[in-house]
Amino acid sequence: MATILDGKSLSIKIKEQVKNDTKILTENTKIQPHLVVVLIGENPASASYVRGKEKSCINAGIKSTVIRKDESILQEELELIIKELNEDKSVHGILLQLPIPKHLDSEKVISMISPLKDVDGFTPSNVALLANGNPKLVPCTPLGIMRLLEHYQIKIQGKHCVVLGRSQIVGKPIASLLLLANGTVTICHSKTENIKQITKQADILVVAIGKPKWVDDTFIKDGATVIDVGISRVDDVIVGDVNYEKARQIAGFITPVPGGVGPMTIACLLENTLACYKYLEGVSK
Repeated sequence: MATILDGKSLSIKIKEQVKNDTKILTENTKIQPHLVVVLIGENPASASYVRGKEKSCINAGIKSTVIRKDESILQEELELIIKELNEDKSVHGILLQLPIPKHLDSEKVISMISPLKDVDGFTPSNVALLANGNPKLVPCTPLGIMRLLEHYQIKIQGKHCVVLGRSQIVGKPIASLLLLANGTVTICHSKTENIKQITKQADILVVAIGKPKWVDDTFIKDGATVIDVGISRVDDVIVGDVNYEKARQIAGFITPVPGGVGPMTIACLLENTLACYKYLEGVSK
């Protein structure tokens, strides 16, 4: 039976550390870290995520502002909002909540965010720094995965790491981070042939494909570490991309859903916000 990688308990420790650091830095500088989230439209999932981020910021002593705009917003107006936030010295972090309406160019808007305020790590310059092996701000979910592996002392160096999914948000950045940690990395995607033959070789398997309970024990090498990034609602139950009950019978370590990667994403968002604050205010601890 697999050991559970408890992201919830670890995220609480990280949040507490961020809270303590924020308190000290705010007292010293008299300037409070400030994260601004831009939320467009009425997507229930996005609204829920933003509420969670807002609550976590407030609990950590970070000022949280949410700019809410109707889904009919024009590209020019959205670009102006980003430009103003870039120029506002009281703002340390900018986050565009995705997805945004299809008539808007998300890539262009993200590319306009100052790399120094890019708490999501999605701007072209931060993506390039990660790809070049010199990361500055890293996407929160991959960063959370690495924190979990480190906390549970799961060896990466020399291990075969297989990533299911090639998104810019999870698949590609986690592959880069695992490479930086000297893992041997294979990326699988929707066009990959003989996926099971590949995943069964994985010492560490990261699943981020958006297919509920798709990966079961037949995909998994005995004793492997399984990281489930997926989150879906099926029959009013939250599930991941991994069939947890089957996978835990063969895996050595596994993340639950909920309570695994999700809480770590929020915790690492707070870490990134504090990192932006330190750089922009020229302070360190």
